[in-house]
Amino acid sequence: MKTYLLALLFAVSLFSGTSQAEQKQALGPWDVHYIAFDSTLLDPAIAKNYGIERSSFNALLNISVLRSNDQQAQQVELSGKVRDLMGKTTELSFKQVTEGDAIYYLAQLPVRNEQHLTFIIDIRQGTTQQQLQFSQTFYTE
Repeated sequence: MKTYLLALLFAVSLFSGTSQAEQKQALGPWDVHYIAFDSTLLDPAIAKNYGIERSSFNALLNISVLRSNDQQAQQVELSGKVRDLMGKTTELSFKQVTEGDAIYYLAQLPVRNEQHLTFIIDIRQGTTQQQLQFSQTFYTE
């Protein structure tokens, strides 16, 4: 069941009209892959297995951090927040999911229709620290 999450998230990034395709940023020694999408796109059994509430008013953020030189998944510490256009910030709480050699960090957040959010994620591993920033607009049905 667990390896199904990777395939499902990949399919969501390719075929969903309501989500943004997976993106990647090279940050210091890492390639950071991220995607945020409507949690209703998850299969109900997968959502239940990972404790994810499915709702068109809940988005799911998935981040994976790979070492740039060999693409090995990295165990890191993540903290972050989202900021809306009015300047209101909401803290994110990440849950680590390990599937074989893969490591994912998941966070849920409430969203409204046509809400534009800026994500600011701090990534730490020992003394190495980088910051991932990106913006996305969400659409609810």
